[in-house]
Amino acid sequence: MENAKITNLYNLDETIAKEYLSQFTYPWEALAGISDFIKELGPTLDPEIYEKRGEDIWVAKSATVFDSAYLHGPLIICEDAEIRQCAFIRGSAIVGKGSVVGNSTELKNVIIFNSVQVPHYNYVGDSILGYKSHMGAGSITSNVKSDKTLVVVKDVYDTKEEIETGRKKFGAMLGDHVEVGCNSVLNPGTVIGRNSNIYPLSRVRGVIPANHIFKDKDNVVLKK
Repeated sequence: MENAKITNLYNLDETIAKEYLSQFTYPWEALAGISDFIKELGPTLDPEIYEKRGEDIWVAKSATVFDSAYLHGPLIICEDAEIRQCAFIRGSAIVGKGSVVGNSTELKNVIIFNSVQVPHYNYVGDSILGYKSHMGAGSITSNVKSDKTLVVVKDVYDTKEEIETGRKKFGAMLGDHVEVGCNSVLNPGTVIGRNSNIYPLSRVRGVIPANHIFKDKDNVVLKK
């Protein structure tokens, strides 16, 4: 399933988690170890750049964190990131350089690459968001199936290939430069290729190839 491989989704130079992610083939394989990785990396961060703000919480001195934001470790907030009013970071999260976590946005067990925007009322759980990806207002990752069964990644638009992940919780993997329209729901096991766009109010499941536009499940077209 080439479209879902880390090497085809992400520029690993755009995350502090480069060394960690590079050991995996598929991004969801990294979800189980995010917490431990942060605990290992945090103490090695340059104290001239980062300050420790609590148990397993490291925040870059150049980052902006509003007083009403809630931070729970393990957590790394990188340089020039902005954590806005009432953001709720539940832990096991990496927020990349220059990224925005906005009003009432909730993060849990995520890697957010550099220059990512989740700026308005977003839920991002058990997910990895690539460089300069953007989630429109109200768009969310749904990370647990309604029947609570394990998530299977399905390449329904190309090879019909399936991969059993063995995970109960799996949100979405967004490649670099992905745009998700407002109030969309990315269902468990969603993988969106680089430079693809999701129409507003969409319900997405499965692997969306790079450089495509998702209009609905029966209308996924190549960008011109």
